[in-house]
Amino acid sequence: MAKDRDEDYAGPLRRILIAVLALLLAITFLAWRIDSVRVERLRAGFIDRFVPTFDWAMVPVTKALGMVEGFQSYVRIYEQNQELRRELQQMKAWKEAAVQLEQQNAKLLSQNQVRLDPKLTSVSGVVLADSGSPFRQSVLLNVGARDGVVDGWATMDGLGLVGRISGVGKSTSRVVLLTDTASRVPVTIQPSGQRAMLTGDNSMLPPLDFLENPDLVRPGDRVVSSGDGGVFPAGLLVGQVVQGQDRRLRVLLAADYERLDFLRVLRSHPVEPITEIGPLVAPSEAPLPTDATEDTDG
Repeated sequence: MAKDRDEDYAGPLRRILIAVLALLLAITFLAWRIDSVRVERLRAGFIDRFVPTFDWAMVPVTKALGMVEGFQSYVRIYEQNQELRRELQQMKAWKEAAVQLEQQNAKLLSQNQVRLDPKLTSVSGVVLADSGSPFRQSVLLNVGARDGVVDGWATMDGLGLVGRISGVGKSTSRVVLLTDTASRVPVTIQPSGQRAMLTGDNSMLPPLDFLENPDLVRPGDRVVSSGDGGVFPAGLLVGQVVQGQDRRLRVLLAADYERLDFLRVLRSHPVEPITEIGPLVAPSEAPLPTDATEDTDG
């Protein structure tokens, strides 16, 4: 019963309060809109009295707006950072392409500057693949039988001798490197003129075997092909003599095996063998002395 009475009083009181509040708001609105000097003074006094005291209430709003602006600035900075990262990645790609082009240009220029026997002509090819392995070291070129390539021809990069052609297809050929275990190249060591055999052992410092007199060979001596056996032309730069960790004399190859991009195949022709023995040239008869001629006449 008491609960029903409370509800009976609560309804009218709520309606009265709502009516009073609406009336106050209406009076405030009308007073605020009245164009009167007194009312204007009242409004100005109210604002000066109460509005500055509400600065503390605006602090959370100000802080929230600052946080929103800071987050928006962070988002913009993050997007700019990502854009800069993408541009940097593209710059790295362009730099790598420029370095590769620079290396290829230097290699081609060095090939053009190689001084060879004028009788030797060449054909240049691009290295397609490196089939190096622990048991065989060779590369493939994009030149073959259609370009006139023949087994056994020497190949060079822009610096020195690389290997020889071993296997020719229609449009490709295989080059066995000097470091291959099957490679045997007769060489001459300058300036001593010692003859030796450069033997591949799957290392970047192949050893020198069958030296005539090792005491005449010093580290730093120049090593060139000797032309013995008719496999390679004579005088092709191979490298220089160094002493390995095993105390053996080895050759530091002049060719840049880490960047075999282009190779030059030398068109060498076999030496014509001499099968017939030429006639002996008899010495001419010496003239008799003048005194002996006069004695004979007498």
